[in-house]
Amino acid sequence: MKVYRLSRARYADHLSGTGSSNKGARWNSVGVEMIYTAESRALAMAEIMVHLSAAMIPKDYLMITVNIPDDLVIQQLPPEVLPPDWNVFPYLTSTQTLGDSFIRDSRFPIFKVPSAVVPGDFNFLINPHHKDFNRIKVEKTEKFPFDSRFFKAP
Repeated sequence: MKVYRLSRARYADHLSGTGSSNKGARWNSVGVEMIYTAESRALAMAEIMVHLSAAMIPKDYLMITVNIPDDLVIQQLPPEVLPPDWNVFPYLTSTQTLGDSFIRDSRFPIFKVPSAVVPGDFNFLINPHHKDFNRIKVEKTEKFPFDSRFFKAP
């Protein structure tokens, strides 16, 4: 399976989870390393776009294609486990607790979760501490220029 990640160039040379552990995010608390990827390039872009403004037009983003071997078992989040307002911003501690447990338990290398940005699409969270993490490989890294029309007022 291929998944995608947009990253600033200076952080794109390896997968570590350090960036998400510095600030925390929807599915992890501060101090918990987790790698966020998306099921498509478009979703990877949308997940970044919600954090940008016209004053922050990125010039150095790279699209990273990550190959996850098909035989790795993926933990899926049952919809009934989600709190009713799981997709709000700022993030809830309840969703962070779910992701933190995924990392801590280390039973699965991948955690499939719904996207809060694009309903019906999914993100794939990678546990950099799982015993099979070394089998997950960056396949390709390429420049990703954002279309300037995203940042223009209507």
